[in-house]
Amino acid sequence: MSRPLRVLSITTLFPRPDKPGFGGFVARQFAALVERGDADLTVISPIARPLIASKPSIDTSRGYPVHYLPFATVPKLGARWNPALIARAALPLVCRLHAEQPFDLIDAQFFYPDGPAAARIAKEIGLPLSIKARGSDIHYWGTQDYALRQMLRAAEQASELLAVSEALKADMVGLGMAAERIAVHYTGLDHTKFWPRPSAREVLEPPVPFSAPLLVSIGNLIPLKGHALAIEALSGIPAAHLLIAGDGPEQAALSQLAARLGLADRVHLLGSMSNDMVPLLLAAADAFVLPSEREGLANVWIEALACGTPLVITNVGGAREVVGDPSAGRLVERSPRAIANAVCDLLADPPARADVARHAARFSWEANAAQLAAHYQRIAKA
Repeated sequence: MSRPLRVLSITTLFPRPDKPGFGGFVARQFAALVERGDADLTVISPIARPLIASKPSIDTSRGYPVHYLPFATVPKLGARWNPALIARAALPLVCRLHAEQPFDLIDAQFFYPDGPAAARIAKEIGLPLSIKARGSDIHYWGTQDYALRQMLRAAEQASELLAVSEALKADMVGLGMAAERIAVHYTGLDHTKFWPRPSAREVLEPPVPFSAPLLVSIGNLIPLKGHALAIEALSGIPAAHLLIAGDGPEQAALSQLAARLGLADRVHLLGSMSNDMVPLLLAAADAFVLPSEREGLANVWIEALACGTPLVITNVGGAREVVGDPSAGRLVERSPRAIANAVCDLLADPPARADVARHAARFSWEANAAQLAAHYQRIAKA
């Protein structure tokens, strides 16, 4: 096919006006894909709205149209029906766009509710389907019977599936998805932004004494990320400071925990960080700590490694695929003592930052986009 493929992606995981950092890695992936010239991309990003949907909007600033499509749902109770509600809201727009200039395939960038919604739309207009799994869409929604049934039907319909790690692929197979139709699609990385910077610590806010070990964690402030465990571990890491970047419902509880443990002066909750500050924060750290309950293959793991910062993470998802030897960090049990012991071990004998960074060398957005383009071509030609 000589012309660029016409790809329609249905994705709830995408930056939007009220959450500009949400799903930024999906937008970065698509930017690299469009830069290659392999795809003429259109994105529909469904946004749940309680009971009554508001008006849709369109953004073309990324170089391709992004349709923000509110859909009506029932708060806390609508998850079972969200795929159908998304499909019902999106189908008139999809049919109009398809009539104006036909699409070659339908893509979903998260398995639930995006996958079953995209499957309904693809079936309605007779197009091949791709679905990508990223972690919690499998590990959480796969435990919900009503969601799993819809996910398995969508997986059976899809021409090919993507997983962000070999471990996640194995979990998908365990749910009943066909291994031969799942390709591993690793995350990308911008090496011009994420690299070891010896002077990074000089620009940190709040200031941390240069003599103090510096730990960094980045992630939503929700229980599954394990920030409370990292704070508790700090009691066993003398003089260390912990910087936590992210927003979420646990912010007040984490602040209170630090105060209760007498660590308020060593725990710094930074809120959301700008894209420019994240690489500096990672490069300044002596270790990156994120004791998640579940992950697929977290982008921030790769970003930290690229900055020369070793990881202290739990053995979840694709962790073993990035922590291949001690120079990349430590895989730990999900407990404060295990975290503290691993950090102290790294601080006592830190790996060279260049050695740490080499573990991220194989990741790039260019490689990610090339693999995604080949995946789409296989589907379109099937």
